[in-house]
Amino acid sequence: MAGNATKGQALAGRVALVTGAAKRIGRSIALRLAAEGADVVVNYETSKAEAEELVREIKAGGRRAVAAQANVSQREEVQKLFSSVENEFRRLDILVNNAGMFFAAKFEELTEEQWDRIMNTNLKSQFLCAQAAAPIMKRQGRGRIINLSSLGGLLAWPAYTHYCVSKAGVIMLTRCLASALGPEILVNSVAPGTIQFPGEVPDEDYIRRVPLHRTGTGEDIADAVAYLATADFVTGQVLAVDGGRLLV
Repeated sequence: MAGNATKGQALAGRVALVTGAAKRIGRSIALRLAAEGADVVVNYETSKAEAEELVREIKAGGRRAVAAQANVSQREEVQKLFSSVENEFRRLDILVNNAGMFFAAKFEELTEEQWDRIMNTNLKSQFLCAQAAAPIMKRQGRGRIINLSSLGGLLAWPAYTHYCVSKAGVIMLTRCLASALGPEILVNSVAPGTIQFPGEVPDEDYIRRVPLHRTGTGEDIADAVAYLATADFVTGQVLAVDGGRLLV
């Protein structure tokens, strides 16, 4: 696929949908896929202004882009989202399930509402979006689904039990979908370590511990997503982008 594309345009002619794309990691991913030549659907739930600004930035770079509001943990809204994508672009090549949330809660004090909220946002949304994307990609004969998981799906963090369980679910969802949807659709996951953005207080403990002695950037995650979006012989894998955190 990418072999005949010009340099920097490995995704020319492709359409990508990034959930939760208006800010932070999602924004970085959307910009990188656009730089690789993809047209991009910028999904958001409440961050309308940021999503529209990102769309303007992508369009300024010469790619098509639209902002699409949807709560991707709700089936009806997901169905409307994917119908609108198919109507607008007539195809969908890449789904990046990025939408998620992260907050601490002591296990003894964790409420049912908190549990449901994080499971719906982090895990149910990925199930619903993958299920909506699969028929489109199957009809095309190809597709890529990339699920954002976390080191929390691989390591036990007692103050984040709900989060860790949701992200462990993402990892198993990724493996099951890779088996269920092949050979047409390749499904993989990126598991970020600590990712920080300009203006945030540096996580000095993380920086000290990991072999690369730095936290990650949105661009680090976008690089991994871009690789998986173009790889042709990788499926069912979890790519930890963590500066070596799993080693220590």
